[in-house]
Amino acid sequence: MRPYLKQFRHLLLGLATCLAVVVFCTPSFSYSLPEKSAQANQFEMLDSEFSVSAANRTNIQIAKSILLAQGMDTFTSYVAPMTESNVVGSSPGKTPARGAVGAVLSGNRLIVRGSFKMLTSDMRNYASDPVNPPNSNITSAFHIHQGTQMENGPFQYALTVMLDDNGRSGSAMGEYTLTQEQMQALADNRLYVDIHTTMNRGGELRGTLMPY
Repeated sequence: MRPYLKQFRHLLLGLATCLAVVVFCTPSFSYSLPEKSAQANQFEMLDSEFSVSAANRTNIQIAKSILLAQGMDTFTSYVAPMTESNVVGSSPGKTPARGAVGAVLSGNRLIVRGSFKMLTSDMRNYASDPVNPPNSNITSAFHIHQGTQMENGPFQYALTVMLDDNGRSGSAMGEYTLTQEQMQALADNRLYVDIHTTMNRGGELRGTLMPY
């Protein structure tokens, strides 16, 4: 056999061998991948049920509609995606909970709408578990605070909370007249919202109000 034909045959045999290896080995890769944990599946289910970005947009639209109904069409919008990673201090660790806040500012009038889902425990009850010293203005566990993203700042306002039947999800609302100091804090990204629960008294979810 001519040398070049022999080399060509060896090349074909080599290619066939490589193809056989790929065909027979590729299916095994699907079996070697680790199965998703129950927690990962839980987060995927949550993402499909509660999109933070979509909830932010919805909350802003609700807040805007109040001003538009009153003939006001000049305002600034803000959003605050709420996650456990934003909590400062005693971190709640991994939680399936998520929250979203949308707000609009017209003059010094701030209208806030929020929503949240799958808290790990009931919301903190400040009547039976008050701060020290007690503050009668803290009427719910969903708050606006003043402070940078790296600190826990003083309480400013409490939102009115409407819970779902399970007590771990719901919505919130509030309307406030900001002081000049609070207006400047909002402009400087130093107003944040947080949710406190019985298992995470210092906060389970938190997010800073940012221009949208």
